[in-house]
Amino acid sequence: MKLGTGLFTCQRRPDDGRSSSEVYDEMLTLGRAIDGAGLDSAWVSEHHFTEDDYLSGTMPALGALAAVTEDVELGTCIALAPLYDAVRLAEDVATVDNISGGRTTLGLAIGSNPDEFDAFGVPREERVDRLTDAVNVCRAAWSPGPLEYDADFHDVSPEVNVTPKPAHDVPVMLGGSAKPAVRRAARTADAWCAPSALSVEGVRKRVEDVRSVREAEGLDGDFGIYVLQHGFVADSAEEAWDAMADGYLYLQRRYAELFSGESVDSLSDERVAELREQAIFGSPETVVGELERYRDALGDDVHVVLRTYYPGIGTDRMVECVERLGRDVAPHLH
Repeated sequence: MKLGTGLFTCQRRPDDGRSSSEVYDEMLTLGRAIDGAGLDSAWVSEHHFTEDDYLSGTMPALGALAAVTEDVELGTCIALAPLYDAVRLAEDVATVDNISGGRTTLGLAIGSNPDEFDAFGVPREERVDRLTDAVNVCRAAWSPGPLEYDADFHDVSPEVNVTPKPAHDVPVMLGGSAKPAVRRAARTADAWCAPSALSVEGVRKRVEDVRSVREAEGLDGDFGIYVLQHGFVADSAEEAWDAMADGYLYLQRRYAELFSGESVDSLSDERVAELREQAIFGSPETVVGELERYRDALGDDVHVVLRTYYPGIGTDRMVECVERLGRDVAPHLH
């Protein structure tokens, strides 16, 4: 069982007096800590045009993380595939993969925020087709020789040879919890990522569906399962919750705004209780026990991405959490 962390969003809360450059320095400090702690992966996330400067440039961020790390897998969780020129995306991923020495994973999803699609001039009704096309373009671009793929949404000659090629076979991971999204991942990707809102049983049912689809359609080869969840490690549940709560609930308010298009100043008591119940936090022993539930349900090959990056809660506090994950949690999962 693997354990990674992130997701670096680089948001600046209204009460955060730091510059954006200082927030990005924090990301690199945490990247070094993740690598030094012996964790398996570090991840960035993407949104656009937000008042709190949510990270928009996934590939530049991964390139910077690649330069300050040596061993960890580096990935997007998630890049919004329909908003990219797929050939440029393939080039950028290949560049990051060479900088990192072959440690990149490309996580993609269809996106949902209407404002982002409107700003980029991309029809939302095309987002599923654009995602599939982007996966096909990237794989064709990374293969030896010319593209040899007639893209549906990108006016580029199949004779174009995208260079450089990646340093390794870059896995493509797709996100989403709805049945069509899960089955799309099973058919077209190398991995699927379960979103944090799903219970262990919800993840198990979808993994069962993935395996059934792949077996029924004769799809061979390894297929990765990633699970995204929020959490934190401290001496006790109370201490962990106190450390993460402000940043965690801030994130959830901003996500609620992104998905609804309406201002969200506060969360109901019921929603806060639900979010607290979903998260994995507490002493190392408690966190190990909760993570082992995923291994018991899904098998040893599951890769959990425990989100411990929370805007504005303090770099030192997050570094300490990362170090404890590496020292007190990860060894019990391998």
